[in-house]
Amino acid sequence: MLKLSNTVEIPESEIELTAIRAQGPGGQNVNKVASAIHLRFDVVSSSLPEFYKEQLLKLSDQRLTKDGVIIIKAQQFRTQEKNREDALNRLKELIKAAVVQPKKRKPTRPSKAAKKKRLDDKTRKGQLKKLRKPVSGDE
Repeated sequence: MLKLSNTVEIPESEIELTAIRAQGPGGQNVNKVASAIHLRFDVVSSSLPEFYKEQLLKLSDQRLTKDGVIIIKAQQFRTQEKNREDALNRLKELIKAAVVQPKKRKPTRPSKAAKKKRLDDKTRKGQLKKLRKPVSGDE
């Protein structure tokens, strides 16, 4: 069971974990040992609540296919167990991040003091620029 919150859990049977060979350099062992993990999680046919499914399917994430399958490849560690943990943690974080609702923005107006300060700064900057001009008529 992958526990997302107090009420939401994903059964292990819905998560497909496959051991594959890791990419990249690794010496003699790299061609023999399947230490990387390929995780597949079908969002559409999962037992997640509808709200979770909707939020996940809205994501514009490269790990989510058009069919609604999340694919995560974990090959950071040398052992299969650590890569399995890493893949499950990444799935958990992805689902949690998708469900978090952003705070609503409350529109605010600048205060009178802020407006006055802005206009004073503009005036001061204009005066400074005027002083940079060459003086005409004295020559």
